[in-house]
Amino acid sequence: MSEHTANGLRQIKLFLVDGSPAGIIMADVVNWTGKVMSAPRARLGQLIRREEAERTGIYLLIGPDPDRINGLKVYVGEADNIRKRLRRHESDEEMDFFDRVAFVVSKDENLTKAHARFLESQIIRLTKEAGTVVLANSTEPEFSLLPEADRSDMGFFIEQLRTVLPILGFDLFRAADRRQMLLVGADEQSPVFELNAVGVRATAREADNGFIVLAGSIARRDGTPTFPRGYQGFRDQLIADSKLIEDGEPGLYRFTKDVSCPSPTAAAAIILARSVNGPKEWLVRGTGQTYKAWRAANLADHAEAN
Repeated sequence: MSEHTANGLRQIKLFLVDGSPAGIIMADVVNWTGKVMSAPRARLGQLIRREEAERTGIYLLIGPDPDRINGLKVYVGEADNIRKRLRRHESDEEMDFFDRVAFVVSKDENLTKAHARFLESQIIRLTKEAGTVVLANSTEPEFSLLPEADRSDMGFFIEQLRTVLPILGFDLFRAADRRQMLLVGADEQSPVFELNAVGVRATAREADNGFIVLAGSIARRDGTPTFPRGYQGFRDQLIADSKLIEDGEPGLYRFTKDVSCPSPTAAAAIILARSVNGPKEWLVRGTGQTYKAWRAANLADHAEAN
């Protein structure tokens, strides 16, 4: 595909690694030394098996902001070995919000730690200036310790990222359109997860575009004071669309269709109507294993296969 810019046409190459737009995507720009790899969180194991994930670079974790209806939240980081850093974030409960991941490396492997720190600081600055996506970073690093020629090179690098990242769903630098929750079938390779608490009974499966709560699941109607506003707004929209209706039993709702949620925590919060740690609440049917433990075992299997 080609993108119009102030300097003319820019040719961007997108490669669907596993043949699906919902899977791993590789993106680059002609005559640019950078390369971007992105994938849904459900494909993180496959993504970090890539050789590129062992390089120095920057990475982005993006997902719905539970405190803002239709809002987005992003974490920007840098690492000498992206694979190791992403595996650590996957088990970090504070990073449960993200449903998509991307990392940026150099094709010629000339991106150094200093370059990565500079890119990280610039991406954070630009995201903060745009003000449409909330930053999950607790600090805003300032880094400019690069020779003038290197700063010029990284300036060009940033311009390419401003074009490529929005195409991959990381629209950090301008006002984002209203987030659309896509509804697709659950991955048949995913186990069925169950949530049974306070009188509710729900089942779900993982898919490339989110965590799918299955039709027939039961949710609690009355929320608690800890129910995050963003998830309340999502639930209100499900009710308006008749995907969540009053059940025969008092105080309960029933899902009339399969519904895609951005994460296990979002799904659990909507079902229990309160703040909740989703990866610990969802259990693999028939085993009692938590979603968190299942994901950790999945990543370990991928690492061993590599």
